[in-house]
Amino acid sequence: MFDLVQAAQARLRGHANATPILTSRTLNAMVGAEVFFKCENFQRIGAFKFRGAFNAISQLSSEEQARGVVTYSSGNHAQAVALVGRMLNIPTTIVMPDNAPATKRTATEGYGATIVDYPAATGDRQAIAEALQTEHGYTLIPPYDHLGVVAGQGTAALEMLEELGGLDMLLTPCGGGGLLSGSAIAARGLSPDCRTIGVEPELADDATRSFQTKTLQTVKNPPTIADGARTPSLGKITFPLVLEYVSDMWTVSEEQIISAVQFFFYRMKLVIEPSGALGLAALLSGGHAVMGRVGVIISGGNIDAPTMTSILNS
Repeated sequence: MFDLVQAAQARLRGHANATPILTSRTLNAMVGAEVFFKCENFQRIGAFKFRGAFNAISQLSSEEQARGVVTYSSGNHAQAVALVGRMLNIPTTIVMPDNAPATKRTATEGYGATIVDYPAATGDRQAIAEALQTEHGYTLIPPYDHLGVVAGQGTAALEMLEELGGLDMLLTPCGGGGLLSGSAIAARGLSPDCRTIGVEPELADDATRSFQTKTLQTVKNPPTIADGARTPSLGKITFPLVLEYVSDMWTVSEEQIISAVQFFFYRMKLVIEPSGALGLAALLSGGHAVMGRVGVIISGGNIDAPTMTSILNS
């Protein structure tokens, strides 16, 4: 698996941004560890999702590219697929919930994608996308349950570890498990003693329950502010990878997520979406012992003005 992440890195070279790694002396003193943030909010489309989308779509045959691709996403993967489609001149169709963040929907439209809406409370986004795939001959590029997507998403951690050297712990947000499993594979390959920890909201703890029970668990439309973590479950591909490569799963409250977004904004001058702040939320919670060199993946910074205003005023 590590070779797939390395191949993805080569494929992405010259297309993905090499995002910066930032630190905070204030945070280090608070938690008693040396913390490094991999800032994928500075990635193209403002999130790590570009890495997986480009890696997967760029490997399609010319015939597949001509027919177009379809996906389902609440926002960041939608933007990524739309941008890659524009870059490679591939038609893209995105199935998006009617409650998707406005900034993510606007950006997806701006990249030229055709958007198919569905009611978030009752619709089945995967079924809709699969029906479009059957009808039009599209290639489905799911947001996480795809080896090309997983490998591409894992290049964020690979890049981080190549720059920093070994880490004692790597905290990674978890929605469908693509970033988490890809990051864990990269960490195992470059820093075998590093413990990769997945972090998700308490209100969307399906991956944590799956990890603990070794049986796939689901959640339906969880009311978490972290929209990127509202996925119903880990995937058929990502679940086994999480079990094999991930050391532990942690959960954080909505209040802790909000505090993390506030810390990024006021202390580090970073605009981070709630899903991107899950790792910091775990550190600030004080509920887990951390020490040594701790890497944290900031998954993205796509947050709309009303949500940020509400967070900063809370």
